[in-house]
Amino acid sequence: MSIFGNSIFGHKAPDTAPEAASAVGGKGAEKTDAQWREELTPEEYHVLRQAGTERPYTGEYWDTHTAGVYQCRACGTELFTSKEKFDSHCGWPSFWAPLAEGNVRYIHDRTLGMDRVEVRCASCDSHLGHVFEGEGFGTPTDQRYCINSISIRLVPQEDAQVSGTEAEN
Repeated sequence: MSIFGNSIFGHKAPDTAPEAASAVGGKGAEKTDAQWREELTPEEYHVLRQAGTERPYTGEYWDTHTAGVYQCRACGTELFTSKEKFDSHCGWPSFWAPLAEGNVRYIHDRTLGMDRVEVRCASCDSHLGHVFEGEGFGTPTDQRYCINSISIRLVPQEDAQVSGTEAEN
């Protein structure tokens, strides 16, 4: 089923502007644009709050195989796990599913002359990346969540590695 149909957009929340104040961590607290600018580095702010994109093969996690949970860098919501991470060789971390469908939200993105699905943190409305479908990667969902490294933070499992991979140096 298409990502523009019910497979993903059945869970779509109403569109909101990235510049708007948004709830953080599901606690109902709101942050202003000035507070986000103060808390985030300029690079984090550009991607998380202005829907920017980091350059491919430059982010911290594009080739990481460490076992753990990936949290939203802005609010700490758990978004993805290493169990769903796979090597797509696109230059960004790729996952075939979020940790829980309610932890992310989707926006139909027609910017830059493309037709894509933007992925945002459901708790703080931060931009994470995009999700693509039908690219032939052979993942269980046939989807690739292409996520900016700067949008997430890995919390590693103690002394564990994803099965089937060698420990990183």
